[in-house]
Amino acid sequence: QLQLVESGGGLVQPGGSLRLSCAASGSIFGIYAMGWYRQAPGKQREWVAHIHNVGTTNYADSVKGRFTISRDNAKNTAYLQMNSLKPEDTAVYYCKAMGTRQDYWGQGTQVTVSS
Repeated sequence: QLQLVESGGGLVQPGGSLRLSCAASGSIFGIYAMGWYRQAPGKQREWVAHIHNVGTTNYADSVKGRFTISRDNAKNTAYLQMNSLKPEDTAVYYCKAMGTRQDYWGQGTQVTVSS
């Protein structure tokens, strides 16, 4: 089993920055990628970014150029650096670990962008 714990969310003004962390504990065997998703009130959960074990990254068009996903393998932690935040980035952000047998989700962390 794998447990994921997100942190780093909060309230930030438009144009500000936040860095989310996703710490993984337990067995990481078979995990080939880490990703971030978000869900705004009244909307479906949407993909934000992911990073493969080999370092390849992909981003949703809505965050490209503003968000950066990274990982520290020694710490079993993935990060999402969010810059130039907009009110429409407000959502609960979830970390996901993609495995060969199953996927795992964290509990989510709230990000609110408001003046």
